[in-house]
Amino acid sequence: MVSLAPAVRVTGARLGHARAYVALTKPRIIELLLVTALPTMMVAQHGLPPLGLIVATLAGGALAAGGANAVNMYVDRDIDRLMRRTQNRPLVTGAVAPAAALVFACALEAVAFVVLWGLVNLLSALLALGATAFYVGVYTVWLKRRSSQNIVIGGAAGAVPVLVGWSAVTGSLSWAPVVLFAAIFLWTPPHFWALAIRYRDDYEAAHVPMLPVVASPARIAGNIFGYTVALVAVSLLFVPVAHMGVVYLAFAATAGAAYLAQAARLWVLARRPLPIEREAMRLFGYSITYLTLLFGAMALDVFVRRIH
Repeated sequence: MVSLAPAVRVTGARLGHARAYVALTKPRIIELLLVTALPTMMVAQHGLPPLGLIVATLAGGALAAGGANAVNMYVDRDIDRLMRRTQNRPLVTGAVAPAAALVFACALEAVAFVVLWGLVNLLSALLALGATAFYVGVYTVWLKRRSSQNIVIGGAAGAVPVLVGWSAVTGSLSWAPVVLFAAIFLWTPPHFWALAIRYRDDYEAAHVPMLPVVASPARIAGNIFGYTVALVAVSLLFVPVAHMGVVYLAFAATAGAAYLAQAARLWVLARRPLPIEREAMRLFGYSITYLTLLFGAMALDVFVRRIH
């Protein structure tokens, strides 16, 4: 009787290897980026863009973001070994060799550029490539290990998908996508700082000067609240700039008020001699919900206005 065990082991090894390469791209981050790109395309189109354009834009954007994330893991593999949160990443465990990871990342970027240039337009391709260069060169290589403002400046890369989405539909940029870019730019620091509060010891062990490592809890929470105020204001500014309707306005105001309330609570708690990690993680979780609701409301607003 022929045993199937060797074939099963080979198949399992291949699947594990494939999963390691997928992990290099940080799929959860890609999902969040795509959540912002598609509604932006719908606002630019005043409806649902052609399916082929949606698929090409999202595929190209996902490939570009995945390549950037893989390069980030390649550069940070030394400090990832020192942090509990990142000790299971493929380059730390040895599931993927560093040279292979870098080749994989470059291949993703090349395919992303070809897809976006060939199936969307050159502006979208250049914006996606520029976001990768900024994320890797400015944030990962230059700022992350040198400045407590690393995520403030470097986080701009994560705001580029809205520019890509808008330019994919219109072939140009205008004030509306710039306002959305500003909203995500302002969303990123409070979102990430809330997470960094929870993993402060990790960053300190790796000698990464994230704000929670070098600042008091009260100062961090104050900065989170200040950025949240600016974020909510910019999200409401999008109403007149992009001629949004009452659906988006209602969602932006309600979700923004809830975000402000949670950020204010964190600030109040941080001014007392109490641990704030649990509250910070609650705020981190809501920040993802907020962004999803905000951009989901944009898409819903487009559909409602087309019906009426």
